[in-house]
Amino acid sequence: MSALFTDAFLTSLVLGALTAGIPLMLAGLGEQISEKAGVLNIGIEGMMLFGAYAGFLVAYHTGSIWLGFLGGAVGGMAVAVPMAVLCIRMGLSQIVIGIALTLGAEGLTALLHHFQFAQSYPRLPAVETLPIPVLSSLPVVGPALFDRPPIVYLAVLAVFVTAYVFRATQFGLALQAAGDKPAALDAAGVDVVRVRTIAVLITGGLAGVGGAFMAEVGAGIFVPFMTNGAGFIGIVLAMQARGKPLWVLCGALLFGACLSATTALQVAGVSIPTDVIQMLPFAAVLTVLVLFGRKASLPPALGTHYVRGAR
Repeated sequence: MSALFTDAFLTSLVLGALTAGIPLMLAGLGEQISEKAGVLNIGIEGMMLFGAYAGFLVAYHTGSIWLGFLGGAVGGMAVAVPMAVLCIRMGLSQIVIGIALTLGAEGLTALLHHFQFAQSYPRLPAVETLPIPVLSSLPVVGPALFDRPPIVYLAVLAVFVTAYVFRATQFGLALQAAGDKPAALDAAGVDVVRVRTIAVLITGGLAGVGGAFMAEVGAGIFVPFMTNGAGFIGIVLAMQARGKPLWVLCGALLFGACLSATTALQVAGVSIPTDVIQMLPFAAVLTVLVLFGRKASLPPALGTHYVRGAR
């Protein structure tokens, strides 16, 4: 009985951590790209939410989960465009504009959902999984880790691709310079504004896919305000990862495990007050901030506007 309890708990916990952690990881990865380039992207919550709505809408009308993810990426980038124009090109406050975009996305998606789906609340069919031979047969963690939808594997792969881009490509070096030494990058003939704009658009696309994941894979339905602060957790993950994408993945899985602990305990037959479990993600945030907050290294130009030709 004890073994059954342990297996059920661990399987449910790992599965829940992965399902809840992938959107956080995509948001954190996108925010890390923006912060590398010197942009504090507070609007990532709005990008996730609009991506969730757009992804659900496209997947619902086309019947294609992949077109839904594409729609989510486009929806996230649509919110990123005014962020790039107003903050990077016009020099307005990144914090003020980011909050405004988040609030605007919350209101707009709630309004659109009310007129389109308030009476029906349609659901999407379950997403097909892609089991990895041999690994998916492993006890406990096999079905939870290696029998997932293909987008999960691609999202994890994106972590390693991003790490490679940061470390070994010209674009990665340009991102780093745009955040650390924008004047030097400008003197080298590279357009700082362009680099930051591309970074913000990529952030919007990743955040939008994260939101679409929540709607299509996690819930199978779009509900207003369903991101529930996931974008802000992504910002924390990016800041504490100190430029290392792998740490974003680890942090996202930790937060995902905290978020899914209630379900895992219920599956295992353990009754614990929900309020106690809901404290876990916030306790994890405080713990991370206390242990690693002083060690976080952020770009000197983070959140500042750059004028072409400035020295």
